[in-house]
Amino acid sequence: MNTFKTQDGTSIYFKDWGSGPVVTFSHGWPLQADAWDSQMLFLAKRGFRVIAHDRRGHGRSSQTWSGNDLDTYADDLAELIEHLDLKEITMVGHSTGGGEVTRYIGRHGNKRVRKAVLIGAIPPIMVQSDKNPGGLPISVFDGIRAGVAENRAQFFRDLSLPFYGYNKPDAKISDGVRDEFFREGMQSSMIASYDCVKAFSETDLTEDLKRIEVPTLVLHGDADQIVPIADSAYLSSKIIKNARLQIIEGAPHGMCTTRADEVNQALLEFLNS
Repeated sequence: MNTFKTQDGTSIYFKDWGSGPVVTFSHGWPLQADAWDSQMLFLAKRGFRVIAHDRRGHGRSSQTWSGNDLDTYADDLAELIEHLDLKEITMVGHSTGGGEVTRYIGRHGNKRVRKAVLIGAIPPIMVQSDKNPGGLPISVFDGIRAGVAENRAQFFRDLSLPFYGYNKPDAKISDGVRDEFFREGMQSSMIASYDCVKAFSETDLTEDLKRIEVPTLVLHGDADQIVPIADSAYLSSKIIKNARLQIIEGAPHGMCTTRADEVNQALLEFLNS
């Protein structure tokens, strides 16, 4: 397996396929690099070098007790980028991974980055507050934490339904997709899947968004039940200096899987623009 060790000794697993302009992928909670397989195969076959890692505490990376926060996630990504000496990167992040990309640029700058793509991403901030009245109540995230702590396996089984929009009346449910979500989720550690809820819901990324200087595609489904578009993509696309908002009608949070053809085409067009 391709792995490297961060400064604190954490082993981070990554995939590195193909050759050409570099595209990095940061996955959502509670998944891993495998969640990007459709996009990576598509782009690698079209002349891109595609790299995705398992975030610490997820997949094949070390299950650390600490560091399950966006600052550490962004620093781990920075160490991977420096380890491979990547330059002129297009950084792609889904959900929590979109927060990771945003915090990476906020902490480490734009110098190695050519473009950015935020897909169903968590910025600016998900939790409701006086400053963010359109956010989700903290009780929603407390419920997620309770589900993880009490019966993580059943919680992930149930979560796969709204994640992929399979709870809609006309949905064509794929048991294979649900099984894969469960497999990836259960490979995360208990503490990582628990602590990451605070990371993705309560981290304010507004100032990080302001520091993004590269062309950015904000891609979101208007049927996203996990990260509602009104308090995420609509706001982020206005804060980022050089952003373009693209909405996929009827797409759920897990659209990289259920609407892979449309997501892949949007990525290819943006990469080539």
